[in-house]
Amino acid sequence: MKKLFAMFVFFVAFAVHNASAQVPSLRAGVLKFGTVNWELQTIKAYGLDKAEGFNLEIVPFAGKQASVTALYGDAVDVIVNDWIWVARQRHEGRHFSFIPYSRMVGAMMADPKDQIKSLPDLTGKKIGIAGGPVDKSWLLFQAVALKEHGFDLAKNVETVFGAPPLLSKKLESGELDAVINFWHFAAKLEAKGFERVLNVADALQVMGLDENVPMIGYVFGPRFEQNMKLKQALSRASRKAKEILATDEQAWAKIKPLMKAKNEATYQALKTGFLNGVPSKWGQGERAGASSLFELLSQLGGTKLVGKAKTIPQGTFVKDVSY
Repeated sequence: MKKLFAMFVFFVAFAVHNASAQVPSLRAGVLKFGTVNWELQTIKAYGLDKAEGFNLEIVPFAGKQASVTALYGDAVDVIVNDWIWVARQRHEGRHFSFIPYSRMVGAMMADPKDQIKSLPDLTGKKIGIAGGPVDKSWLLFQAVALKEHGFDLAKNVETVFGAPPLLSKKLESGELDAVINFWHFAAKLEAKGFERVLNVADALQVMGLDENVPMIGYVFGPRFEQNMKLKQALSRASRKAKEILATDEQAWAKIKPLMKAKNEATYQALKTGFLNGVPSKWGQGERAGASSLFELLSQLGGTKLVGKAKTIPQGTFVKDVSY
């Protein structure tokens, strides 16, 4: 009897091990305190990865470039970046591919007491820009200034480039008159009483482009080029996590410590900003909108932004992910 029981335990353990070994792991390299963690932790907390047949491993990094380097070296399987970067990488022979995560990019923020209501009001002002000289928001805002006001924004302001948190602090202290910052920093500033001069979505609309095109997404490494099943599985898990966050306050309670909101106003601003960025659809129309946007940004940013790519290379967007 003892021998039979021992054999039974062995076979059960073998079966469990064999089953778990067949579940593929997906290593996601993300910024340690990045907002994508809110979604990934929701996926883990609700077992959405297991339900979709994979095991999500969250690999934290201190900086964006570290996660990019890890993807280059196959140390992670997926990171978060924009599809413009993916298109450039693809054109240069790196077979990365993209599925949507968020529409949110950034905004220009200013102190309401300075009466900066439109782009011409920035004449002679000092602007902080978080993404560098070819930051996509900065390029779009320049295009809007020229189209709507015949105003050369770059020639009429003083620009300061720096890290997002530092620029926000300099705006708060009055050292800067306005900042172009990423959405979560803009949300935090809004909670402190600062106002939006211009959103990226509004800029896209002015330029005749689709403001609903998701800009940020999950970027898969080359070894997943043909693994359509796992790409679709992450896309479904991502959308289910967003559905939970849109309807269940308890889901936010689970991730609230990650948000590091100093007060209720900041917490609510971050929550609202995240939910406003959820892509409602992704199909041929959005892909066409992305192509038009790429064409514009390639003209504005040139090779420093898009390299030698003139159009979005085939395979940039995972073809079998649509909703």
